[in-house]
Amino acid sequence: MGLAISFWMLAAVAIIAALGVVLLRNVFRAALSLILCFLIVAGLYITLSADFLAAVQVLVYVGAISVLIILAIMMTREVQQGSPSSRFQIPAFIVAILFLEVLVLTLINTPWPVSGIAPTAPTTAALANSLFGEGGYLLSVEIAAVLLLSATLGAIVLAREK
Repeated sequence: MGLAISFWMLAAVAIIAALGVVLLRNVFRAALSLILCFLIVAGLYITLSADFLAAVQVLVYVGAISVLIILAIMMTREVQQGSPSSRFQIPAFIVAILFLEVLVLTLINTPWPVSGIAPTAPTTAALANSLFGEGGYLLSVEIAAVLLLSATLGAIVLAREK
């Protein structure tokens, strides 16, 4: 019962944060609202007993993507003006309503089998052992980390003003 209540409370906060991303005029505040939305989604994963997905959500989205967005905003000039109004607002709204209708109809018409059995052990330890244990992919992950670091440093050097 407590998990269901916390799930719905987190879901409500996630919807409010997502609306903040879309409706806020200040781009920096919208990015902070996006970070809050990412954190709340990680909390939703925890209430659904998906601890590995929660950890990946925090590491990838909150840690990496959010920092990238904030860095891009900070390097952009004239952030205070916000988004200019566009002539595509009404067509975009119509497309969004149609997309929402398709999603709702899909959710209603899809059979969702639910297992009544909760996971007995956390999934993170088993996945970590498979990925980084004997015969895992530790070297590949380290090479990817070095490549990402070099790409980030290269982007900073290219974007830096002379």
